[in-house]
Amino acid sequence: MLETNIEALIEQGLSAASSPVFSANRIWARHSNEKADVARTLARVIRTLSKHAPLSRPLRALSIGCGNEPQFRLLQATFEGGIWLYDLDQGALDAVSERVGRQMIEGVETVQGDYAADFSDREAAEAVLRAKLGGRPFDLITLHHSLYYSPPSQWRPIVETLYRTMLAPTGAIHIALMSPAAHGEGSNNWLYNHFAEKYFGHVNDQDLGALKAQLGDDSHFTDAQILSKTSEVRFFVDDFAAYMAPVWMVLLYPSVHPFTVDQRRQITRYVLETLWLRNRPLTEVIDHLVIYRGLPSQGLI
Repeated sequence: MLETNIEALIEQGLSAASSPVFSANRIWARHSNEKADVARTLARVIRTLSKHAPLSRPLRALSIGCGNEPQFRLLQATFEGGIWLYDLDQGALDAVSERVGRQMIEGVETVQGDYAADFSDREAAEAVLRAKLGGRPFDLITLHHSLYYSPPSQWRPIVETLYRTMLAPTGAIHIALMSPAAHGEGSNNWLYNHFAEKYFGHVNDQDLGALKAQLGDDSHFTDAQILSKTSEVRFFVDDFAAYMAPVWMVLLYPSVHPFTVDQRRQITRYVLETLWLRNRPLTEVIDHLVIYRGLPSQGLI
C-alpha cells in the first residue's frame, strides 16, 4: 500500500515538470520567505535613492526578468514616474497585465523582450530605451533571479550597458541570485549541482561574487559603490506536486537541461523520499549585489 502511495506521489511530482516557469515561481513566492527577503534589501535601496533624489522628480523603475511575481506592491507604490516590467515570458506578463487591469493600477507597462540580446551593447540598449521603455533612464533597475538565463560570461557587458545607458545619474541596480556557496543536501544549489552534474556534467558557476570582482576592476565603475551580502530563505508546502514545481524551475528543466523521463523519475523519487516525506524544507542561499551610481554618501544594502 505504501509503495502504491509512493508511486502516486511520484506521478504527481512528474506532472509538475510541465508547469510554466511563472506558475512555479508563484508557488515558490507563496510558500517561501524569498520575496520578503528580497523586498527587505530592495526597501533599503529605495530608502537610499529617496534620500538623494529631488522630491519634485517622480522616480522610475525597470524590473528585468520580472516574471509574474515582481516586487510589485513596493515598486508601484514608490515609483510614481512609472514601472516597466520586462520579461521574455509572455505568459508571465499576461498574468501581471490581468492584475493591473483588475485592480485599475496606473503607471505600469509590460514589455516582452530578451534582455541578453536587448541589453548586450550600448547601441541595442539605446534603441530599446527609445522604442519600448519611455526614452528616459531609470532610477532603479532590478534583476531578481533573472541572470540564471544567461551565461556568466555575458553578465559583465549586460550590467555595464545597463549602468552606462539605462541608469539615471543617481541610481541603483539590484541583483539577486542563488549563491553557488550553499552545499547542504536540502539546498537548491545542492540539488542543481547533484543532478545537473550527474546527467549533464554541469555545476552552478553563476557567482555574483565573481561579477562583483570583475566590476571592481572595470574602469566604467570607478564612480560606483558596489555592495554585496548573503541571506537564506526556506520553502515548504504540503502538496508534493507544488513542492516539485520549483525544483524543476531550479533544475532549469526543460529550457536548459532536458532530463529524460527516467531521469525525471529518479529526481522525483529522491526529492520525495529524502526531503518531502521527512518534512524538510528546501533552502536557498541568496547573494545580493547592489551597484549605486552618483551617491555622495554610503548607500544601504
